[in-house]
Amino acid sequence: MRFASLGSGSQGNATLVNTEETLILVDCGFPRRETERRLQRLNVAAEDIDAIIVTHEHGDHSGGVASFSRHYKTPVYCTHGTAASGRLSGVFQQVLINAGDDFTIGSIHVLAVPVPHDAREPVQFRFEAAGGILGLLTDLGSITPHLVEAFSGCDALLLEFNHELELLMQGSYPASLKRRVAGDFGHLNNNQARELLQRLDNHRLKVLVAGHLSLKNNSKEHALAALAAAASHHQAAVHLACQDSGFEWLSVSGNAGFALAEAVSA
Repeated sequence: MRFASLGSGSQGNATLVNTEETLILVDCGFPRRETERRLQRLNVAAEDIDAIIVTHEHGDHSGGVASFSRHYKTPVYCTHGTAASGRLSGVFQQVLINAGDDFTIGSIHVLAVPVPHDAREPVQFRFEAAGGILGLLTDLGSITPHLVEAFSGCDALLLEFNHELELLMQGSYPASLKRRVAGDFGHLNNNQARELLQRLDNHRLKVLVAGHLSLKNNSKEHALAALAAAASHHQAAVHLACQDSGFEWLSVSGNAGFALAEAVSA
């Protein structure tokens, strides 16, 4: 199993999860034409995507889902709450799930993990295939014992390092937005992400990607400092996802068979 990103951040998110038999797109926060362009960079044909699974209804995760689904006749998996938001109206085929459900798409087993975020029924996902485990965990404002349990034991993990709290509080956002981002149902800051890493069982962890970095309230240097502080709790190869180009294909097993991501927009 391998994974790659079309882009990660508040301007749009989309992640690919792939085995030899199955290709899943997690979220599609870019317009269809832009999604197609980004897929070409990864040598992926849009028509080869077997399913789209959606974490929640916010536009940077769902904005391009309906158009893409209709055009390529791609089924869409989402929670009842996400569907009720109306943001996915008109998809080709909708498969409703509940937070906490596990299901299978082709050769990939998927667990939908509920997360604390200000959306209707938000989830993040844990994938298992061919003995490998991948966790995708962004868009959450606080750490719960359930999350620690669900994302322990991963071979690869994409984890949110959204903001540096001091930069957020000193920045230009209005006070209401600062409270939302920093709140228990907002986004993880660098210190929270570091704490979560320290609480996870990372004995299998080989690949760690810091994602969903804020372009205004974070930097490569701040995120790397937080990652370094948690380094004693894992021996994983570390990468940073960026908004403009995400990251190239990474193997869940940590082998060097795929190109690796190295930079993030500051």
